Amino acid sequence: MGRHILFVEDDHSIASGLIYVLEQEGYTVTYCKDVVTALKKVCEIRFDLALLDMQLPDGLGKEIGQALKRGQTPVIYLTIVDDEDEIVRSLEDGAADYITKPFRVRELLARIKRTLHEEKEASQTLKIGDAVIDAEAGKVYIGDRLITLTALEYRLLLIFAENQDVLLTREQLLERIWDISGDFVEDNTLTVYVKRLRQKLGDAVHITTVRGIGYRVD
Repeated sequence: MGRHILFVEDDHSIASGLIYVLEQEGYTVTYCKDVVTALKKVCEIRFDLALLDMQLPDGLGKEIGQALKRGQTPVIYLTIVDDEDEIVRSLEDGAADYITKPFRVRELLARIKRTLHEEKEASQTLKIGDAVIDAEAGKVYIGDRLITLTALEYRLLLIFAENQDVLLTREQLLERIWDISGDFVEDNTLTVYVKRLRQKLGDAVHITTVRGIGYRVD
């Protein structure tokens, strides 16, 4: 049986075509049209990934996202609202990704595979400065203290951990965080996330800014 995806979308014309594509790719799909039904399924089934329409007849996809967050199920939101503030809020709240409608199916599949690949392959412990990343559990520790990071902050820290002593340009970081098609992201968003990482990690990890180029962790 393939990886199990929860797909919540009230537009049947979108849903039917995408379900077919996902099943052809080998995924098992549980399809729901509203928040109430989806929340029941979340209580019954352990999903590997969720594709959630943001606007549903009886509420918001974020309600389902919050329920899935407790089980650390990665979420990709689908929405017609191409609003940068809303995108950033969703990612800060722990979403794995966010894609606006109409979207290209191949693009969505690439994002799904990327997200599941990261979850699957992250079966190791990485040390960066005085911080330890338990990549299998998706947790970061400084000593015995658990550091709470958003999904994007965690992904950014993983990139730094895998490229220590390497100067990473801002373009390289943005491409790896947002995927190649993430052209809705402004460059200054990266600055915000690096600042938040520094605040949360304190002196445990030294992220050096190389002015006009990018960042390096020594």
